[in-house]
Amino acid sequence: MSDGKATSTHETRRRILDAGTELFRRRGYTGTGMKQIAEAAGAPFGSIYHFFPGGKAQLAEEVVRTSGAVYLGLISALMTPYEDRVAATADAFTAAAGTLAELDFADPCPIATVAMEVASTDETLRQATSEVFDSWIGQLAGYYAQGGVPEPAARETASSVVALLEGAFMLGRAARSTAPVLAAGHAAAAIVRAALGGR
Repeated sequence: MSDGKATSTHETRRRILDAGTELFRRRGYTGTGMKQIAEAAGAPFGSIYHFFPGGKAQLAEEVVRTSGAVYLGLISALMTPYEDRVAATADAFTAAAGTLAELDFADPCPIATVAMEVASTDETLRQATSEVFDSWIGQLAGYYAQGGVPEPAARETASSVVALLEGAFMLGRAARSTAPVLAAGHAAAAIVRAALGGR
C-alpha cells in the first residue's frame, strides 16, 4: 500500500471515529445509526464495517476508550500546574461549566452518555466505560495523594469529584444552566479541602 493510500485510509478511519464520538455524545448510542455516522464522516457506508467489522458496538467501544484517553490527558493538563488541589478542583468545574455552555448544553462526555444507556445491556461497553472512569479516578487520586491526601481517602475523594462532575453535567443539561456544575464545583472543592485536613 502506498503512503498516500495508507494516509487516506487512516484519515477515513479517523473521520468515522470522530463522527461516532460526536454523534454518540449528542444523540446517544441507541439514537445514532451507522448511516448517520457514515454521512457525518463523509465516508462510504461499507467503509464503517471495513474498519469496524463488529459494527456499532465495536465503534462505540473504540470511541469510549479513545475519548477516555483524551479526557485523561485533559485532567492532567488542567490539574497538574496547580499546587493548590482545592483551587485546581474548583477551577476545573468552572472550566467544565464553560464547556457545557459552549456546547449549548449537549453532553460534553460521550463516555457517560454511552454508560447510562448500555451499562445493563452490553457487558463489553459496560466494562469499557468502567475502565475509563477508573483511569480518571486513578489519575485524580494520584494527584490528590501527591498533594497530601492520604490513601484510601485520595481515591474516595477522586471518586466523589468524578461523580459530582458527571451528575452535574446531567442536571445542567436538563436545566440548560451552568448553575449545577458551578454548585458541584463548590462541593467538590469542599470535599478536597476536608480530605486535606481543612488546609
